[in-house]
Amino acid sequence: MKSKLVPYSVYLPVEVYNKIRELAKERKASSAVRDAIMVIMAGGNEYKAGYNKGLADSIGVIDQCKEIEHIAIRNKFLADVLIDQIKELGEV
Repeated sequence: MKSKLVPYSVYLPVEVYNKIRELAKERKASSAVRDAIMVIMAGGNEYKAGYNKGLADSIGVIDQCKEIEHIAIRNKFLADVLIDQIKELGEV
């Protein structure tokens, strides 16, 4: 793989950019980004499992938030609206 590397530009949120700059100080930024892209593209179980766990954890946080139970939008609780939108993102 290292025999032929081609530069590619991508737009990132500032927070992500700053974290990558920190990795760059340790000479790990390019390999970290490259590895992450390859894992995502391969669709490996590790990525899917982590992604789905993140979605499930998000739903868990919403379910545990008692304050959100008092907010409704168009006769539907905000918690249910958010959970439905999260479920649309993946396999949760």
